[in-house]
Amino acid sequence: MLLSDFPSMIVSEASGWSEVDRAHRSYRWYLTRLVLPLSLLPSLLYAYAESAHPGAVLPLTMPALSGAQLFASGLVFYIAQVAMVAYMAMLIQRTALARDHDPGFDGAYALAAIAPLPLWLGSLALAVPNLGFNMAVLVVALLASIALIRHGVRPLLHIDDDRIAHYVADMVTMAGMVAWFALLLMSGLVLSMLFGLR
Repeated sequence: MLLSDFPSMIVSEASGWSEVDRAHRSYRWYLTRLVLPLSLLPSLLYAYAESAHPGAVLPLTMPALSGAQLFASGLVFYIAQVAMVAYMAMLIQRTALARDHDPGFDGAYALAAIAPLPLWLGSLALAVPNLGFNMAVLVVALLASIALIRHGVRPLLHIDDDRIAHYVADMVTMAGMVAWFALLLMSGLVLSMLFGLR
């Protein structure tokens, strides 16, 4: 998968996806080359935003967090993101299995690793100290992630039947939204606990 293929993957089931499928990479490749490095972006950029312009992006974090608190919250959020991708891969595989189709864990993990790319890259917006701008980028990134799920189900999971493909895409999208919302809640809980330690 080339970075230049990424925009077309959001709007098409063919461009970019066929290259990903032909590569037949294992989940370990996606974990080490995609998930582990890109999951760092939100944590690092959040730490930068809170250090460079505290309260500008998330006004509720005033006064600013200490370096140790930023590190702890970033570490927890990082670990949660990596775990969430593995959970989503398992969910994708089980959803397909419920419709008598086994995509294999590697294909399911590939989809789970590619889908959050817009959210990870969207965290670059945290460098801009404006809450409205960051919220707009988050909404666009979320819509792009949903589009990646919908367009990636058929080529990566090798589902030919339209109804099964739509079912899997719908269930994964709904479960993914709930799971990522739970991740944000958990991060908020960690922040709350860190605030309590001040």
